[in-house]
Amino acid sequence: MKAYPLEFDPVNLRYPCKRGNVTVQPSPRIPLGAAANISCSLKLRHICSPHTSSNQLILLRSDEIVHLHHGDSFTFQVTNLSLGMTLFVCKVDCSRGYKPPVCGVEIFVGVAPESPRNLSCVQKGENGTVTCTWDPGRATYLETNYTLQLTGPNNVTLQEQNSCRNCNRLSLRSNLSPELAEAKYTASVTATNDLGNASSLPFPVTFLDIVRPLPPWDIRIDFLNASGSRCTLQWKDEGQVVLNRLRYRPLNSESWKMVNATNAKGRYGLQDLRPFTEYEFQISSKLHLSKGSWGDWSESLKTRTPEEAPVGKLDIWYTKENVGFNKQQISLFWKSLSPSEARGEITYQVTLQDMTEKTTLQNTTKNTSWTGVISRIGVWTASVSATNSKGTSAPTRINIVDLCGTGSLAPYQVSSKSENMDKIMVTWKPPRKEASAVQRYTVAWRALQPEGTMEFPLHWLRVPPNNMSALISENIKPYTCYKIWVYALSEDQGGCSSMRGDSRHKAPLSGPHITTITEEKESLFISWNPIPVQEQMGCILHYRLYWKERDSTTQPVYHEIPYRPSQNSYPISSLQPGVAYVLWMTALTAAGESPQGNEREFCPQGKANWKEFVGSSICIAIIIVGIFSIRCFRQKVFAFLSTLRPQWYSRTIPDPANSTWVKKYPIVEEKTQLPMDSLLMTWTTPEEPEPLMINEVLYQMIPITRQPYCSKRGQGFQGYSTSKEDTIYIASSPHPTGTPTTETRQLVNLYKVLGSRDTNSKLDNLTSPLTVTPVEYLPSHEGYLPSNIEDLSPQEAPSTESLGLEHQHIPLSIFASSALRPLTFCGERLTLDQLKMGYVSPMSNEA
Repeated sequence: MKAYPLEFDPVNLRYPCKRGNVTVQPSPRIPLGAAANISCSLKLRHICSPHTSSNQLILLRSDEIVHLHHGDSFTFQVTNLSLGMTLFVCKVDCSRGYKPPVCGVEIFVGVAPESPRNLSCVQKGENGTVTCTWDPGRATYLETNYTLQLTGPNNVTLQEQNSCRNCNRLSLRSNLSPELAEAKYTASVTATNDLGNASSLPFPVTFLDIVRPLPPWDIRIDFLNASGSRCTLQWKDEGQVVLNRLRYRPLNSESWKMVNATNAKGRYGLQDLRPFTEYEFQISSKLHLSKGSWGDWSESLKTRTPEEAPVGKLDIWYTKENVGFNKQQISLFWKSLSPSEARGEITYQVTLQDMTEKTTLQNTTKNTSWTGVISRIGVWTASVSATNSKGTSAPTRINIVDLCGTGSLAPYQVSSKSENMDKIMVTWKPPRKEASAVQRYTVAWRALQPEGTMEFPLHWLRVPPNNMSALISENIKPYTCYKIWVYALSEDQGGCSSMRGDSRHKAPLSGPHITTITEEKESLFISWNPIPVQEQMGCILHYRLYWKERDSTTQPVYHEIPYRPSQNSYPISSLQPGVAYVLWMTALTAAGESPQGNEREFCPQGKANWKEFVGSSICIAIIIVGIFSIRCFRQKVFAFLSTLRPQWYSRTIPDPANSTWVKKYPIVEEKTQLPMDSLLMTWTTPEEPEPLMINEVLYQMIPITRQPYCSKRGQGFQGYSTSKEDTIYIASSPHPTGTPTTETRQLVNLYKVLGSRDTNSKLDNLTSPLTVTPVEYLPSHEGYLPSNIEDLSPQEAPSTESLGLEHQHIPLSIFASSALRPLTFCGERLTLDQLKMGYVSPMSNEA
């Protein structure tokens, strides 16, 4: 079976109505509200199948079934059709959903045209064509034909037709001649469609009425004598033009200035221009002073006027700061001149002059600020002037004084209040003491910026001395914190107060970021990074430092830190040592608190308090010094400490009287001679020592009883029984002690010299007089006494108490004793100078 499309497309001619016909009566185009009869008939009887005896026809409107019929043809009336086109399709309903189309028809519902209104005609240029426009009225929804007709003198008719829907414009292929400028013409428009026709009212025109001159061309401008305010415009125009109008404006302006020029003949002068300003110029033309219409505007001419010398005076302000010895940094600021005052490309001449030393510093800059270093000594003035290629403005001078140097001139109770999104109201009270000396106030402000970045521009406002408030709005932005100064100035002095303020604020968007936590002495130092300026959302009033114990569910403790612009660390001493804490920070503005910053964990180590340590150390030192200042206690302590020393360790010279040899051979008498060869030769090194033989010569043995204690010198110990082992013998010289012989003195002196010499020393010449070392070089403890003890004064003689304490030798040493304890005896004491060491004199040998 051959496939057929399910839908009928009246535009698609590939499927003609081969199966039947569809017609409509009275017409496919009917007025709104009219009825139409649609007829459908088949050409073929067996469309669905050769065995089909009858067919079922269907009438559809926009895929909606509106009528069914069993048979080969039908007629059906449709009503209530909407404006515009409606498509009806006739189909055959076969079984199993197959519905081949028969044919279709379009019915157009519309209205008759209205009379065209507001007819007007224009001829562009003297040789252009006539074009007329009109208002067609309501839409007809049907194809409508418009005819433009122009009738002139001698029944000359110009006509043009066009078919469209709601056309409103037609052009004739001819023009009105300038020779017939006063001739009268009549224009009309007629609209026609299937439902009717209508014509416009006659519209009388003349050449001067409808001709619109072409825009001027070839526009030029000349500035007289390179003037920035006067110029001459020149252009070309059509020959019949008698009137021109000119308009001009700065490029940054929305409004135009306009002038009319009659019989200008393509030339006109302007005298109110701004120097050094970009301008735009346009010109249009007209053929008659009262008739006709203006032509279109010409293309724009854009140019910049020349420079002229600047006018006006600069508004100057300054700050100063001491830098180094006898130096100060001066920062000058000034406000730019307006374009009407600058009148050219400006550079600024800066001059600093010392009125006492007649020193002058000059500089040139294109910026609106300048910074320099000058001496603190002298009276300085500053002046700034504006310069361009045509001249220089009058300089503005200001005296350099200490703006905040006089405290009595400082305003007080300075406050700020948000007035609007871009305004801040600053109020203050005059100085308490010198309010009458104030000649003017100056309010300055600057946006706060992060440390290390370029400073934002400084702005200022001058206020009369009788005003105590100022509304600042220049460069004020919401959610930005500003540093605000109020200066009170007299002739040569100044005082100031400052504060921070903002025009709009809300809670900061983020909190401070803690970077490090360090422990110093008894405090913790918390360091943080400041909140970025764009996230502060106004002036920060203070920070909050929170902490709590780790894993604790209690509410955190916080400490408020006053805000300072340059502060990024703070000490706290409230944390307990040895406890792990979690810390974080927030920032607050007048609108609320920021979210918390990052969390940091820290456990203080708890170092000792150095003040307590130093105090306790001082107290202990004072007590020890006080105790050791008592003599008996000091001696007991020294005696006790000496017992802890090894017995073999001693820096003292041992006494031969206490040697084992003396105890073993107490009565042996020997005679020792010093060999001459040994005395004349050089002493050997410590590695090969020369033996020196010393023989004790005992001329008389005197029994001495050893006693453990002596109460007085020369007295025996009563009640003590002596034993044999306690009796020793000592040798005494046969000569009287008071008059020693020459031999005895030499022996004693030789012993003293040997005892006082270094092991590396040499006996160069024994015949020379020997230097006698005082006997006091022998140590007095461990029982040794000088031989001249009887000759010592009472102040120099050793005390019995001291000797008694020193002889109380308590063996508490942890080292084994390898030496005998010193002898303890009373009466005559054995001393080294009583030992006789003999030698052979070189003289005696020679003898």
